[in-house]
Amino acid sequence: MDAARDGDLSPRSEATAPLAVRFTATEITGLRHEVARLAAAHGLRDDRLDDFVFAVYEILTNAVRHGGGSGSLQLDHVGAELVCQVDDDGPGFAAGQLSAQSPLRTGGRGLQLVRELTDSLTIIPRTPGTSVEVRVSLAAVL
Repeated sequence: MDAARDGDLSPRSEATAPLAVRFTATEITGLRHEVARLAAAHGLRDDRLDDFVFAVYEILTNAVRHGGGSGSLQLDHVGAELVCQVDDDGPGFAAGQLSAQSPLRTGGRGLQLVRELTDSLTIIPRTPGTSVEVRVSLAAVL
């Protein structure tokens, strides 16, 4: 995720430098604020900013709740997109578990909401754990 490789030859300011951090439950609120600051520095505004930050926070919360209590987050500007990946070491998802959600269920709608609030949601099962990546286009704000 090198700026020169992505076609942007200008040096990155500290305000838009990539973020890579491990987190636990006690750190996700502060991390949410840092994601908001960085996303705004990349040009996200208003509802688009709020939607992205909410989506990332939902993924962080899921990593803590279902992924063993901790995880790692990477946030970077890649091409014309802001990309956030969250990894955890939890038990992961059973095959078909994500597509078998009932609309009458009172919980478990977080990832569906993340899908609706971002341009792309990718879920990659690992052993152990799960990687969740969201992307949002910066084309309209660049």
